[in-house]
Amino acid sequence: MIKLKKSITMLVLLVIIITGFAGCQRNKRNEYSKFSAGFFDTFDTLTQVVGYAKSQEEFDAYIDQIHERFLELHKLYNKYNDYEGINNIKTINDHAGIKPVKVQKEIIDLLVFAKDWNERTNGKTNIAMGSVLEIWHDYRDDGIDNPENAKLPPMEALMEAKKYTDINKVIVDIENSTVYLEDEPMRLDVGAIAKGFATEIIAKEIMLEGFRSGIICPGGNIRALDKPLDGVRERWGIGIQDPDKFIATDGDNVLDTIFLNNASVVSSGDYQRYYIVEGKVIHHLIDPTTLMPGEYFRAVTVLTEDSGIADFMSTTLFLMSYEDGKALIEKVGGIEAVWVMHDGSIQATEGMKNIMKSNGATGAKAK
Repeated sequence: MIKLKKSITMLVLLVIIITGFAGCQRNKRNEYSKFSAGFFDTFDTLTQVVGYAKSQEEFDAYIDQIHERFLELHKLYNKYNDYEGINNIKTINDHAGIKPVKVQKEIIDLLVFAKDWNERTNGKTNIAMGSVLEIWHDYRDDGIDNPENAKLPPMEALMEAKKYTDINKVIVDIENSTVYLEDEPMRLDVGAIAKGFATEIIAKEIMLEGFRSGIICPGGNIRALDKPLDGVRERWGIGIQDPDKFIATDGDNVLDTIFLNNASVVSSGDYQRYYIVEGKVIHHLIDPTTLMPGEYFRAVTVLTEDSGIADFMSTTLFLMSYEDGKALIEKVGGIEAVWVMHDGSIQATEGMKNIMKSNGATGAKAK
């Protein structure tokens, strides 16, 4: 299991359809029933799966496959623990400046993806920021354990660590399936993308196995498969979390609901993992330019087809201004977003507005 971070991790999004999560619901109109399950031993979060199948046995078989695959990818993308017979992100970090490490294709694909999207998006999400993020991680843990002594990392230490964050020094040899970090102090941290990237792999694989009506939700990273087979709706309803009301038992903790299928929704916010320093919330989303937590928004929610891209872009947009974020979305294409400002106001792309409940969208049809 990944080392549990001593921080507060909250669900970013609420899956509106998962009410009465345990058990199943028989649909009298067709042969499918709704089932649900969850597990808490991968990616430091609760993973929930809800979907339609012809029997409990069929659904359980899908869950077993989903769980097993999450376990495999969890180990590969882990930077904290060693596993016998597996070279993972930690193995790469341990051999920084020493030698290339031979790894499985899933790691090569993740790193190639991360380097490509870093180049496309002005470098705000950088998997080579591990040396900086390790400092923040330690100070956050100390601040949570000893809140009366909580403090910010010294900028001198952060600036020294920044010297070893050049993503171009992450050498990925696709032909030989190896990864080499050129600088010994360099560390990979794939936390901003690994969960979404893994979810997309699993979603595509399980759909090929026949599970085509469901939602896979690891810690709020939501990947919707096709449409609900309840004989009524054409789209899944996903609630966007209110950053000020993130306790799951609150009855009014949804800012808005969006309706979609065959898409991913991921959110980044200042209320997920944080500690308090002199009364100020210090969250975990660190700007690679300032080396401090991003302060533009309370939260950003991204909708796109690919869960890896959604995960990557939610962090990226959170760390740039609204104007720059809108321009980047127009440049990249295929992405919709909602921004929650510090004053509680909301901005959204036109495509996102068209699938929001507040603008007339429903599970039956878009606006």
